[in-house]
Parts: sequence; structure tokens; C-alpha cells
Amino acid sequence: MNRKWISLIIFVAVFFTGASTAFASQSKLDNAINEVLGTPYKWGGTTVKGFDCSGFILYIFNQFNTELPRTSKDQSQIGTKVEKEDLRPGDMVFFNTDGKGVSHAGIYIGEGKFAHSSSSKGVSISKLSDSYYEKRYVTARRVVSDETYSAMISTVE
Repeated sequence: MNRKWISLIIFVAVFFTGASTAFASQSKLDNAINEVLGTPYKWGGTTVKGFDCSGFILYIFNQFNTELPRTSKDQSQIGTKVEKEDLRPGDMVFFNTDGKGVSHAGIYIGEGKFAHSSSSKGVSISKLSDSYYEKRYVTARRVVSDETYSAMISTVE
């Protein structure tokens, strides 16, 4: 066998071994969100048929036995306030998108990103640094116990 074939075989083996490792290390929170990515936006929606932003949050947190108020405004007033630089996966992030106070929410997933149900894209992932969200960011809240947090970030088996 010549060197090119051997190199190709090694590359393929390393690539697929690395890919399977990446998939195996997905957290339970990531898995719960990935299962509903692309779900359409539906005002007042709380099911996989369609979510509004706070309904999406309710759905995800319900999987971790965490009860929350129904609206993003009410959700933004519970738990402990978290500074932007101290965010961890599972923290809720809130935005003023209508000029009248908290009107949109998402779940921080790490690396400056959050999952949410937007009226234009449905359940999707955005960056806190996107100019639209950066300008409208209001606050973040932590509502889960350390035990629930550990469960959220544990890997899917």
C-alpha cells in the first residue's frame, strides 16, 4: 500500500473517532435543545408543535423538574441575578425587543450563545454578541440548584 492510501485511512479513522467522541459528550441540556431546534414560533406556544420564547424555556426546564412562571417578564424576576461575564449553561437571558421592558428570553448554552424561539426563525441558536441582541440585553437569571445544574451539563449516555 502506498503512503497516500495509508495517510487517507489514518485521517478517516481519526476524523470519525473524533466525531463520535464529540457526539458522545453532548450535555443533557444540549440534547434537550437540539431535539426541538427548528420548531416553529407560535405565540403562546408551549409544545413541540410551536413555541414562543417563554414557552420554549418552560418546555426545556420542565425536563429538569424546574417550574417557572409563564411569561418572560415574570421569569426575569425570579432566581438570582447573574452578570453577563458569569453566565453558565442553563442561565436564562432576557431582552427588551419591543421597547417596553423584558419581552424576549432564551437559555444560555455557553461560548457566548443562547437558544431561544424567535418569531422569525423558531427555535434557534444566536450569539449574545449579535448586534440586535447585544443592544437589547437586559439581564440574566439563575434559577436552578447546583444539583440540577450538574444534571443539565452531564453528558448523554
